[in-house]
Amino acid sequence: MLGEKHDLIHELPEYKDQIHSLKLSNKRFEKLFEKYHDLDHQIRRIEEGIETPEDSFSEQLKKQRLQLKDELLGMIKSA
Repeated sequence: MLGEKHDLIHELPEYKDQIHSLKLSNKRFEKLFEKYHDLDHQIRRIEEGIETPEDSFSEQLKKQRLQLKDELLGMIKSA
């Protein structure tokens, strides 16, 4: 939804310290975090009307972002 922030810190504020720590100590987490950030940025541009791809493409990006969020959350909880 337009106006909502979906970056990982806003999505999971209770894990802010763990996210920061994992970004520094776990290369896989860092890579997935950057991928999540890039997807979120791309989705945000679409929601703001800067880019206008097919709706199916936008939905595919959102699904990828959700899958990454789930994977990152699993890594956070097991750390």
